[in-house]
Amino acid sequence: MTALRVKLTQDEQERFQRAPTENLEAYDYYLRGLEYLSRLTKEMNAHARQMFERAVELDPSYAAAYARWGWTYILDFQWSQDPQSMERAFALAQRAVALDDALPLAHMVLGNAYTWKRQYDQAIAAGEKAVTLDPNNAEGYVGLAWILGPAGRAEEAIESAKKAMRLNPHYPLWYIATLGGAYHAAWRNEEAIAVLKSFVDLNPNYLGVHLAMACSYSDLGREVEARAEAAEILRLNPTFSEEAWRKTQWFKNPADFERHLNNLRKAGLK
Repeated sequence: MTALRVKLTQDEQERFQRAPTENLEAYDYYLRGLEYLSRLTKEMNAHARQMFERAVELDPSYAAAYARWGWTYILDFQWSQDPQSMERAFALAQRAVALDDALPLAHMVLGNAYTWKRQYDQAIAAGEKAVTLDPNNAEGYVGLAWILGPAGRAEEAIESAKKAMRLNPHYPLWYIATLGGAYHAAWRNEEAIAVLKSFVDLNPNYLGVHLAMACSYSDLGREVEARAEAAEILRLNPTFSEEAWRKTQWFKNPADFERHLNNLRKAGLK
């Protein structure tokens, strides 16, 4: 930095120098939570939540732990279809932002929670703030992709997910799910299936990916594959129902919503 004569503003200097927590035990729980979170299964997500909750107990001002804790509820929503999961995610994300408004992660989680509330302008604004705060943070771009797809800006979601992968070539699994979901939101079904199959090869127990694949196969008229994916969905969530799914989706475009719904019906989901 000295050789390049990099000049940082006072706010930037404080942000880079600030430790996430001074409580080493809380930080240890946070790191354990990250490891569980990366597995993307219902059981590991529950373990991750316990770790982040414990980190917050040890350090009530730990903004990143609040944000990750909220993210576990966003992930849990696919398995539970419980609206309270998103309400908890929203409250925890708000708490994280209140504690540290300069934390990109907090705004990324808040943006995704706003999407569930169908407050798309606020969602996009929060997602864009996350990448503005740290333009080299891959996670911010993949989080923004999650927001842009349902908001009717699927092509931008694809580019945002790809940018995240370029910034972090050793990207975790959920980046693959996000790119596949963005292709799916754009109705680029063949590309969506190719990406999502690569995810399933590594993790067959992520329900959201099977939902997207069932829908994409149905949209292509590939009934056998669509019904196979429907069977996987019911394996992972035996109580899955069209009625519950209808209440919990956040597509901005009503035509997209109906197209998804009809495709899931064709796959045999009721």
